[in-house]
Amino acid sequence: MRVVVTGFGALTPIGSTKEELIKSMSDGRCAIDEITRYPIENREVTLAAELKNYKEDKEFSRKEINRLDKVNQYAILAAKNAMKDSKLSKEEIENKRVGVYISSGIGGIRTIEEDYVRGMNRGFDKLSPYFIPKAIINSVGANVAIELGAHGSCISMVTACASSTNAIGEAYRAIKDGYEEIIFAGGSEASITELGIGGFTSMKALSTSKDKNRASIPFDKDRNGFVMGEGAGVLVLESLDSALKRGANIIAELVGYGVNCDAYHITSPSPDAKFATKAIADAIKDAGISADEIDYINAHGTSTFLNDKLETLAIKNIFGDRKIKVSSSKSQMGHLLGGSGAVESILSILAMNEGFLPPLINFKNRDLECDLNFALEAEEYPINYFLKNSLGFGGHNAALIFKRY
Repeated sequence: MRVVVTGFGALTPIGSTKEELIKSMSDGRCAIDEITRYPIENREVTLAAELKNYKEDKEFSRKEINRLDKVNQYAILAAKNAMKDSKLSKEEIENKRVGVYISSGIGGIRTIEEDYVRGMNRGFDKLSPYFIPKAIINSVGANVAIELGAHGSCISMVTACASSTNAIGEAYRAIKDGYEEIIFAGGSEASITELGIGGFTSMKALSTSKDKNRASIPFDKDRNGFVMGEGAGVLVLESLDSALKRGANIIAELVGYGVNCDAYHITSPSPDAKFATKAIADAIKDAGISADEIDYINAHGTSTFLNDKLETLAIKNIFGDRKIKVSSSKSQMGHLLGGSGAVESILSILAMNEGFLPPLINFKNRDLECDLNFALEAEEYPINYFLKNSLGFGGHNAALIFKRY
């Protein structure tokens, strides 16, 4: 069964609507700036890509805010926007086989941080009764299912930075094999907190640059870590039969998925890139096409030394010396961790349909170990097939192939 994309919803540091996202890519906008969520004096890491204009009290009631971590809020809003974009009604969702595959890499870390402080100050028997429901990762998908009235399978697969790419891939398989008609698939992240940034800082995973235009610089020789982003992305995946029957606006077709694990190290990718290569190869095989038919790669491209070097190796293992166009959307909006794959898929679909390449911005100094053909601006370019890579801590490799419909 063929699987198509009939809508999307996004909350990102570079915009949320189709028009905002296209303009931000076209303009090469950088959304990275100084952290405003907490004091950054004497902090090693001072930059992130925040949702600057987000006001939770404009989106949710006080009662809802009390029971929803921001990671849940972002997911709900993205899913509601996806529902609107797909022109699905509540009645249709409640009466069709509609699933929710929405996850997060970190979950409700702000809730964990705040309730730990509350426990230390007031005693741990006096935590909020909402603490666990707000903190656990499955609540991201569960709250969306409750909001939409979706009674199909509701699954939150957690594979670190590959979470939403795996969510989309597994949703694709479920529809392709006839288990569901429609699935809201994607991811959400809200980890720009003292605990979230501090944890990644101690791992030496984050950029310590003070220059917002030289912090998230995937594949650049001077890269020294990723920049934390936040937000959510949700795609509406649907069987072609269902989409045609209801006259849906089809914006792309999902044709291939590859997934595996390095089984090598909890944070470092395998030095031979063998299984990252295999994930791409499996996605191409699943799509029933040749590597030569892929026009563009939206790379995982985190701006960390090992990821970019070894992702380059995986790409070269598949495409050889072919000068296929490559970029990383993290150069514009940082790394949305578990939400990154979904948001970056959305950006690539929009660019494909508008006939241009998502840009790799702020790239200056070429690394001989990352010798790829980068799209350094949003140049006009026909895309019929694109590859989306995600590589998560723990060796989680996932690759998706989308096709112009």
